[in-house]
Amino acid sequence: MSTRRLPKVLIVPTREQPIFSTRAHVFQIDPNTKKNWVPTSKHAVTVSYFYDSTRNVYRIISLDGSKAIINSTITPNMTFTKTSQKFGQWADSRANTVYGLGFSSEHHLSKFADKFQEFKEAARLAKEKSQEKMELTSTPSQESAGGDIQSPLTPESINGTDDERATPEVTQNSEPRAEPTQNALPFTHSSTISKHWEAELATLKGNNAKLTAALLESTANVKQWKQQLAAYQEEAERLHKRVTELECVSSQANAVHTHKTELNQTIQELESTLKKKEEEIERLKQEIENARELQAQRDSLTQKLQEVEIRNKDLEGQLSDLEQRLEKSQNEQEAFRNNLKTLLEILDGKIFELTELRDNLAKLIECS
Repeated sequence: MSTRRLPKVLIVPTREQPIFSTRAHVFQIDPNTKKNWVPTSKHAVTVSYFYDSTRNVYRIISLDGSKAIINSTITPNMTFTKTSQKFGQWADSRANTVYGLGFSSEHHLSKFADKFQEFKEAARLAKEKSQEKMELTSTPSQESAGGDIQSPLTPESINGTDDERATPEVTQNSEPRAEPTQNALPFTHSSTISKHWEAELATLKGNNAKLTAALLESTANVKQWKQQLAAYQEEAERLHKRVTELECVSSQANAVHTHKTELNQTIQELESTLKKKEEEIERLKQEIENARELQAQRDSLTQKLQEVEIRNKDLEGQLSDLEQRLEKSQNEQEAFRNNLKTLLEILDGKIFELTELRDNLAKLIECS
């Protein structure tokens, strides 16, 4: 299948007026692979909808300098598809290609898609009106053609030929002059009839002129309808060729649809992976928060432990002091015990001596 090439220079007729414009990066499908996009503009260019009021046609046109990179006529069969948040595409069977537009925002893409749907619906309504008009014009053409065949009207058929109009005079002159009385009687009456027929003849001539003008007008209309019929036949042949091209393109469209399905599956897998990664990030964030809380608790416990250690050192110092004091007290008690024991021994000795002294005194008393 041969690929149509766009003209290098596009001249927009003055009857076409831009009705909506936007800026976008323009792409075309690779004619060889039918998969990859080929950029046709190095930067964002103006993409406009044009309306031809004469032909009632909507077109999408974009120029890169003086070069036409988009020249697509909108038809009811076209569909504009959003393939991402900022990219859309449509297939043009006349140009045998697929156009793609990359917008700066999702809002611009949605606006362009809404206008595409609006002008597509307008093209469909215009096509229906054109078909109705063709049906209405084809009906009177058949009726006028049938009337021409059945009763063709000519001046001669209404007024008669020159020979026919001369026949009555020849008949009157051929009558014999042998009976003048019979011819003289109806002379006045024949004059009245002649005037009546002359008035009828004038009326018929007027009617004939009107019918002739109507016939000429009908003939002109027939020629015009024939021209329109030929144009419609050419359009039908062109549409038939387009249908053939669309059937050829349908296989390519199936490949594009398969590729699109694969891309959608890949996007879904990537979205699922992204969702899992986001969940893992949330889990890691939670773990980090928990680790921070544990670190704060650890710092608090470390500080408390240091305080406890300091207090423990103080207590150890106090304990050591108490131990020293206890040991000193024990030594003093031991010394006191020793002194008390010695004192008791001395006291026992003194008591024993006193006892002996009492006994001796008692004995002395008894002896005296």
